[in-house]
Amino acid sequence: MIKIYHNPRCSKSRQGLAILEESKKEFTVIKYLDENLNEIELSEIISLLQISPIDLVRKNEKIWKEQYKGKDLNDSEIITAMVENPKLIERPIVVNGKKAVIGRPPEDILTVL
Repeated sequence: MIKIYHNPRCSKSRQGLAILEESKKEFTVIKYLDENLNEIELSEIISLLQISPIDLVRKNEKIWKEQYKGKDLNDSEIITAMVENPKLIERPIVVNGKKAVIGRPPEDILTVL
């Protein structure tokens, strides 16, 4: 089952959702700001994305700048920061089986469909 980790207030996330709707494939929408991810779930997504946790952080978010920027954080601490502050998670993320992609640009989602 295809999953999109979606923030309805984000234009790129809405564009990603539209791409999935146009694909006519079945998918599940996870509003990750409402349904918080835990460390294990987020770690699995990061593994599927084949990136480091820091690469999933929205570094321009006020929370990041005020609480974390400039600190020497390990991967586990970065994941914890994203779990505690889901606004820090880059979006949208689309997972399809063992494949995942950050939809920036949204057209990248097509690579996992």
